[in-house]
Formats: sequence, structure tokens, C-alpha cells
Amino acid sequence: MEGAVIGIIAAVFVVMVVGSAAIKIAQEYERGVIFRLGRFTGERGPGLYVIIPFVERSVKVDLRVVTLDIPSQEAITKDNVTVKVNAVIYFRVVKPEDSVIKVFDHRYATSQISQTTLRSVIGQHELDELLAQRERLNQNLQQIIDEQTDPWGVKVSVVEIKEVELPPSMVRAIGAQAEAERERRAKVVHAEGEMQAAEKLAEAAKIIATQPSALQLRYLQTLTAIATENSSTIVFPLPMELVAPFLKAATGTQEKS
Repeated sequence: MEGAVIGIIAAVFVVMVVGSAAIKIAQEYERGVIFRLGRFTGERGPGLYVIIPFVERSVKVDLRVVTLDIPSQEAITKDNVTVKVNAVIYFRVVKPEDSVIKVFDHRYATSQISQTTLRSVIGQHELDELLAQRERLNQNLQQIIDEQTDPWGVKVSVVEIKEVELPPSMVRAIGAQAEAERERRAKVVHAEGEMQAAEKLAEAAKIIATQPSALQLRYLQTLTAIATENSSTIVFPLPMELVAPFLKAATGTQEKS
């Protein structure tokens, strides 16, 4: 009796071991790459699937997008400026069998190829391009890295340069350049304003030259503006054009008398 119980327990244990080795579950974002006696036979999942214990082996592959930081890389730009650049890369596995069969560790391999590509691309561009045309550099990096990881079944979707660290001397030089540019623009704007003001004054002078009464009106406006200021004694010349009519009238009166 005891031997029968022990046999039943042993049989149940064997069934559990074999069942745990045969029954596999893959999540919705996973796929099982199946090898039968070392030879690739296909993919299975998601959900529940069964393999032949001790004959088949299942390697699970995650299909979700992976965010990978590229450590800061020191590179020399095309115009011989030493910079440190770091980036972030987004990729995912699109062919699980290739990510298992054709590369030992697709994450590590993608990280290494991204670092070397980042240094290479930075060396092909000048500093101004690196600072002002970052979007174009991101696209260039994405295309190059994606071409190199495609045989591994890895799709690189986005590469973004995060930070560009410049030497202190270069930071000061860029600041001085920016300040000089702002001063240049201010001087240009001031010169344009002076030119427009001179043009308007020239037009006003032409109008006054053809209409003497306009000069008198302007003179009266100036007097009105001066009168509104604080009380003070102001001595100003009186144009003869203003008093000429009164002098003519006075002279006519005297002649009549």
C-alpha cells in the first residue's frame, strides 16, 4: 500500500515537472522563438502554447519599445571643436527570430552601434550645424543606426540628441558672438530709423518751402508747447513774416493821417 502511494506521488511529480516544462505562456507583447534539437522551427504566442520537453526550447522575446540612453560621447566636430554629446534611442524588435539567432544580445549590440555612430556623425558636421540643425542630425542618426540593426530584426524609430556640452572657452566665444550680433542688429535698426526720420524731415522741408504759412503755424505750435512748461522767462526771435502784415497796416494808417 505504501509503495502504491509512493508510486502515485512520484507519477504526479513527474507529470508536474513535465507539464511545467511543456506548457508555456507568452504575454501579448511577447513571442516564443522555438528551437527543436537546436534548430529554429518557428514562433509561438501570445497566450498558451506547448513544447516538447527536453526536445524543444523556447526563448521569449519582448516586442515592446525600448528606451535606451546613449552615454555622453566625446567627439571632435568637422571644424575641430571638442564636444560631449549624449542621446536617447527608441527601438523595438520586429523579427524575434533574427534578434535571437543573428545577434547574441540585441540590446547591448544596439547600444554599442549607437555610440560609435553618434561619434562618427558628429565628426562629419560643424559645430553650428550641431547646434542649429539638430533635427536633421537626429534623422541622419536614425537612418544610419536603423540600417545597421535591421539584420538583427531591430527597428530604430527615433534618435534624439539630448545635450551638447561645449568647452568653457567655446561657450564664452559663442556668448560674445551672440552679443556682437545683437549690437549689430540694434545699430542697423537705429540707422534705419534715422534714415526714415531724415526722409520725413526732407518731405516736411519741401512742404514748408512751398507753403510759408506752414512755417508760421509750426512756430505757433512751438510757442504753445513752450508755454505749457514750468514758468520761466523765454526770449525768442520773432519772425518778420509774422509782423509784416501789422507793419504794412500801421504804415498805411500813418500815410492816411
